[in-house]
Amino acid sequence: MDLHTLSESLPRDSSASEIQIVPYSSEDQLKSIAHLIETDLSEPYTVYTYRYFLYAWPHLSFLAMADGECIGAIVSKCERHKNGRNRGYLAMLAVKTRFRKRGIGSMLIQRTVEAMIADGADEIVLETEITNTGAQSLYENLGFIRDKRLARYYLNGNDAYRLKLLLK
Repeated sequence: MDLHTLSESLPRDSSASEIQIVPYSSEDQLKSIAHLIETDLSEPYTVYTYRYFLYAWPHLSFLAMADGECIGAIVSKCERHKNGRNRGYLAMLAVKTRFRKRGIGSMLIQRTVEAMIADGADEIVLETEITNTGAQSLYENLGFIRDKRLARYYLNGNDAYRLKLLLK
């Protein structure tokens, strides 16, 4: 998939124009990211999990800001996988409920994909709960495909789909 194709698939909602996508830049942003993700995702994460991603790959994490408020965030990494491919991983994506359906999640994913391509990623993977059909639609509309089903992947007992975007 090329970036032109990805950007053409993004919504053209005028309300998204007030949103700024900014790179992660300091520990001061960690609390906002953690609060957002704890509110919107079922999986509990410790501060050490956030720091693992944010300290090693700060250039692969972004925040969506509106009027000084963090309304969305994506946390990612990119490293060599055991299959020899350079694999990007979308660890966490959350958008505040009242800001959904405005293309913010798509914008965050696009910025991350661009940064991963610059890092030489061959593919990008993520997991999403099998019950989270909204997330599945979002990723599939951006070119991700279902790679496999992971039984009882989440602590709540739910299965997950592993989704993959092939870049090369």
